[in-house]
Amino acid sequence: MRSTKRGSSSPIVCGQTPRTARTRGGGVRPELEIQAMVERETAAWDRQDAEGLVDLFHPDMVWPWPPDSGAHDPETWVFPQGRFDRERWKSGWQDLFRSHDLVHNVRRTVRVVVSEQGDGGFAVVDVDTLWRRRSGGQLFHWKGRACKGYTKVDDRWLLIFHTGLLEYGGTRGRPTAR
Repeated sequence: MRSTKRGSSSPIVCGQTPRTARTRGGGVRPELEIQAMVERETAAWDRQDAEGLVDLFHPDMVWPWPPDSGAHDPETWVFPQGRFDRERWKSGWQDLFRSHDLVHNVRRTVRVVVSEQGDGGFAVVDVDTLWRRRSGGQLFHWKGRACKGYTKVDDRWLLIFHTGLLEYGGTRGRPTAR
């Protein structure tokens, strides 16, 4: 398993000297491809682009959520969106974008791991996204750490699972500006 930690000037690959962005065969390293997926998702939220979001998902995408950011026991988690349905999910996000203004969207990748086979991986991402309802001004805060799972289909990485956001004690789980 390969692991890349973000935040240093060079990516750290488990037990190895940092490598270039290209593989021996000339392709882009999978860790960087997954990081690019995280950045595409962040940019889609920033643009409030529902179509851009649904383009990132595998047809079998699932997204369980804890009832709150402290609920670490999955026994209590819920499944508010069910299995990925492109039109239903896009419509839900379009409703959010019509009813809320984005105050800020700060995301920091903590770690990227890719399977030895190079066909699956995950990113650990700290999220701090704040929305404000246009009518009434109520705040809607997404804050915590997510695990985003990716699968490689043909030559394309797709998001196949995503945990809801969880808070962890100390400085962990607290996003900082990139």
